[in-house]
Amino acid sequence: MKHKHLTALLTVLLSTFAFSQSATIRGVILDEAQNPISDVSIRFGTDAGTISNTNGFYDIKVPSDTDIVLIFTHIGHKRVEAKFNLKNGQELEFNPVLKTDVEQIAVVVINTNTKQSVEGVTTISPEVLRTIKGAQPGVENILKTLPGVNISNELSTQYSVRGGNFDENLVYVNEIEVYRPFLIRSGNQEGLSFVNTDLVQNVDFSAGGFQAKYGDKLSSVLDITYRNPVSFGMRADLSLLGGSLSAETVSKNGKFSGIAGVRYRDNSLILNNLETEGNVEPVFADVQTFLTYRFSDKFHLNFLGNISVNQYNFQPENRQTNFGTLQDPIALLVFYEGQEKDEYQTYFGAFKANYFANEKTTLKFIASAYHTTEQEYFDILAQYRLGEVNTNIGDEDLGEVEFSEGIGSQLTHARNDLDALIFNAEHRGDYKTDDDATIEWSLKYTHEDIRDRLVEWEVIDSAGFSIRPPRENQPNFQPDTPFTGPLVAFEDIRAFNQVRIDRLQAFAQYSKRGYWGNNEIFYNVGVRAHQWTVSGDNIESNSQVTVSPRGQFAIKPDWDSDVLFRIAGGLYSQPPFYRELRDSSGTVQPNVKAQKSFHVVLGNEYSFEIWDRPFKLVSEAYYKGLTDVNPYTLENVRIRYRARNNAVAYAYGVDLRLNGEFVPGTESWFSFGYLKTEENIDDRGYISRPTDQRLKFGILFQDYVPNIPDLKMYLNLVYNTGVPGGSPSYADPYDFQIRLRDYRRADLGMSYVLVNPEKTYNANWKNAFKELSLGFEIYNMFNNQNTITNTWVRDVYSKRQFAIPNFLTPRVFNVRLSAKF
Repeated sequence: MKHKHLTALLTVLLSTFAFSQSATIRGVILDEAQNPISDVSIRFGTDAGTISNTNGFYDIKVPSDTDIVLIFTHIGHKRVEAKFNLKNGQELEFNPVLKTDVEQIAVVVINTNTKQSVEGVTTISPEVLRTIKGAQPGVENILKTLPGVNISNELSTQYSVRGGNFDENLVYVNEIEVYRPFLIRSGNQEGLSFVNTDLVQNVDFSAGGFQAKYGDKLSSVLDITYRNPVSFGMRADLSLLGGSLSAETVSKNGKFSGIAGVRYRDNSLILNNLETEGNVEPVFADVQTFLTYRFSDKFHLNFLGNISVNQYNFQPENRQTNFGTLQDPIALLVFYEGQEKDEYQTYFGAFKANYFANEKTTLKFIASAYHTTEQEYFDILAQYRLGEVNTNIGDEDLGEVEFSEGIGSQLTHARNDLDALIFNAEHRGDYKTDDDATIEWSLKYTHEDIRDRLVEWEVIDSAGFSIRPPRENQPNFQPDTPFTGPLVAFEDIRAFNQVRIDRLQAFAQYSKRGYWGNNEIFYNVGVRAHQWTVSGDNIESNSQVTVSPRGQFAIKPDWDSDVLFRIAGGLYSQPPFYRELRDSSGTVQPNVKAQKSFHVVLGNEYSFEIWDRPFKLVSEAYYKGLTDVNPYTLENVRIRYRARNNAVAYAYGVDLRLNGEFVPGTESWFSFGYLKTEENIDDRGYISRPTDQRLKFGILFQDYVPNIPDLKMYLNLVYNTGVPGGSPSYADPYDFQIRLRDYRRADLGMSYVLVNPEKTYNANWKNAFKELSLGFEIYNMFNNQNTITNTWVRDVYSKRQFAIPNFLTPRVFNVRLSAKF
């Protein structure tokens, strides 16, 4: 119902346009916990008025040189009245805080924004995003605590949702779809998330059963809204891992507003603590801005821009990994030569025009361009020893390999370059009917032009014998019987692709809120259509079409208890992106079909009160049946598709989330998720998919010292059971269903507020800040040894393959200084 607020705002603007002498009052309406409140009624006199939008923002014109009383009312909060007398053309920012009125509300609801509740959307406070940091800060650091969302790599911003992979998630910023680099294979190469949390006003997340207005992906939608500033301000953040600076401003006449942010990140502190020693230089930086110009009350123009440069240089030296058991300890000792140089540069720009035709109709036009140039170069020789470890306490060589069970070497080479240019042009619109229903539609054209050079090879030697590719059918009985065949690399991929993909997408949907007897109901029905054509050099052009009907229904019974029930589902399809068209040999397969899924989601929300404070329990059960599945292998964060729709799959599970004020004035939550997802490739039987993470627990807890309220803390804790992973390259997944270790991680942060905006100070230096805090953080507080993949080493004597775990980050300490001006 976001556009309902815009329509109401336009109604007021148009009705007050007749004033020849007027002034403007705008601001953000907050509750006692400093969270924005939507649907607050703001009025003066008898007729003139407006309501706050989903971000709590309001903007109203009032007569100048006249005493007027502005009245703010909202169900569940005390009425606020404020008297004004402004000069002609004057603009004033007024941010009222509405307190809870226990006499008017019998049942407390945490999130008064019922729009998100009925649509199955989780809303995350932007203040939580800015407060809760992590080894890889951003919105993804908070998403990993939600049920159904799995992140088992703190160096990565990629996440899987309810059995899907990283490529199955949609991300929007102010209704503009954003993209991520293609070649990233490891989390420590990724850099920054696209979303700059310093610019965020609102975060909505849906883990399934989302509406037709969102694009064609199978798993989730992350819908971000950037702020439209109402005053000048600056925010800075500095830590041992980098820093950020953002600024926002608005012109005197209120027509122009803009917000911009600069971020710099250096992960050396974290990566230098990994088990592989060497010289590592991971430097990531970006500049981002969101600008708005209001030409008139009817026409607004927005611009979203981003420039990102990520550089990752690595010269490994040595590594020792101890594994096995106490009775049979084993160690892998590796010495390296060579280096890796990766660079990813992305440029993104989008214009969005909003035309408010009348009180009922809003028309939008969006044009965007995304350009990425990526290179991945490395030549690394790894020479290893695998053997028994000396465990005799007191020996000088304690912990060293004293008897080698296997020796060998591995030479890897890559010269990968990718240049991708993506254009989008879209028209969106919505219309409010007389019976308070909403009709939304869109028509979108996308052109993708991708040039990709892929050159990778790997040679493996074990005890003097070159290891041949496992997919070879030629028998090899070395060392017992000489092998006379030609020597070939264990892996050799060479391809050059020039691919063009043209897409035409459209959707239409109808939404309505009303009553069924005394019960409040909401329903939404819609359909998407997607036609795409793949062409290119030496590629036979191929065109396909998919249609995806979707629907939602929610009911809030007229009960004493505050309970909401909802059901959502439909047919979802994911037409292939470039990476899904490229098979394991690097060849583009233009006939790859869209993966399809049938979703059904049953949800329940129960709002209640404990200790005179509000709480909410959200539970969802879901089932997804997938057809035309494109199987893939997962190594760290690199996905390699087989580019064949030769599998079927399913996923089902239950998600639970309890959130509320466990500590007065702070929001915390506890999450639990159960998931099972399996696939059947070529009708060989069902096996676990690479994302089959059965159990998940997440905690986000905030607290403060009662006697020292300026001393605050947070705990971000995640436990995930292990996923299948770590199989050798191109191995048959039916032969390798070994699961990685359970993922356990706890990040703790403490901060002391030096300057609180609600206080006054005698010290002049403190008056220069609106907010100032100093923090101390412990990442991986319990120093758990989590793994992301396995390195496979062959013992020529026993002919066994050892799975040596690749560990993630150990315990790391960080210091942070945050300020707002």
